Amino acid sequence: MDQMNSSSETCHLIIGGGGFIGRHVGLALASRGQRATLTGRNKPDFLQNLTLSTLLSWRDLNMQNADWDEQIRGVDVVHFYAWGSLPSTANADPKADLELNLGALLGLLDALKRRGHGRVVFSSSGGTVYGPLQQVPVPETHILAPINAYGASKATAEIYLNLYKAMHGLDCRIARIANPFGAGQDVSRGLGAVTAFMNRALNNQPIEIWGTGEVVRDFVHIADVAECLAQLATAPALNGQHVFNIGSGTGTSLNEIVMALETRLNRKLIVNRKPSRAFDVPSNVLCIERVKKVLGWQPRLSFSDGLGRMLSDLATHRDFSTLHAPEAKTPQKTRKPRRMATTSAIQPKDQQQ
Repeated sequence: MDQMNSSSETCHLIIGGGGFIGRHVGLALASRGQRATLTGRNKPDFLQNLTLSTLLSWRDLNMQNADWDEQIRGVDVVHFYAWGSLPSTANADPKADLELNLGALLGLLDALKRRGHGRVVFSSSGGTVYGPLQQVPVPETHILAPINAYGASKATAEIYLNLYKAMHGLDCRIARIANPFGAGQDVSRGLGAVTAFMNRALNNQPIEIWGTGEVVRDFVHIADVAECLAQLATAPALNGQHVFNIGSGTGTSLNEIVMALETRLNRKLIVNRKPSRAFDVPSNVLCIERVKKVLGWQPRLSFSDGLGRMLSDLATHRDFSTLHAPEAKTPQKTRKPRRMATTSAIQPKDQQQ
């Protein structure tokens, strides 16, 4: 049922195109000469100032009342990166989490089923769908046993994608993403230790860590994630696979984040330590051997280099990473790294949008 156009004519629809992942995937696709329509609630300002802006368009979209048949008209690949909840809000109201997110996804899948063909790229959560790990790094074959509502809804979405793939022949591709970081991540959403720690460091505020700081997570720069997702969306064949971990394949502790920031900023940071929390999994690192083999992808940036790239991007007040992105039409004056919006302490809550 998959009826893709040739690469030069492929049309992409990005649900959540104004978000952290969506905007970077749009830029990665545009750099390949492909057209993409970004959708969401608020149009990002950066779209008006890019040399490749003719390849990117914007469409307002409310997932709760979307006309999915109209949305997918003329579209070859749908990217589903929007998710209207966080780990904390999903736990507080699992029913609302399911109705909003799964309702929208099923509406989209039903529209593609009615049309008779379609490709979907879905951003799942490599940090929450697996639950406590029996193997580190964790492969895609690991059992899904989430221990919070956010991970449960992401895992449920994967089940429905597999169902529509098996029953209706839709080309559903699932990306279990680790912990992306980089310029453009919204610190107010409460996701991402790197962004949270950098925010507090640039604002000369104490960094708060629960426990010893030896909790380990897999952090990967957003430009590398976007490049992988663009490859996943455009690859004609996947050697029989459709679920992929996207991460660095290596672990970094919270203490190591602090030390790396101190090195980059050339000053000592204040760290307030609090009692450990029972629900913090000690280690979550993704095995990326499958995506290396099938797509030939691996991250270009080490954690340290990615941190340097993020600081460099923030120094020019960019709300996106410049690694794979086109330059702005008007060069921006370089200045000291800007202070990010202040917020309360945030711990790694795997998977941001």
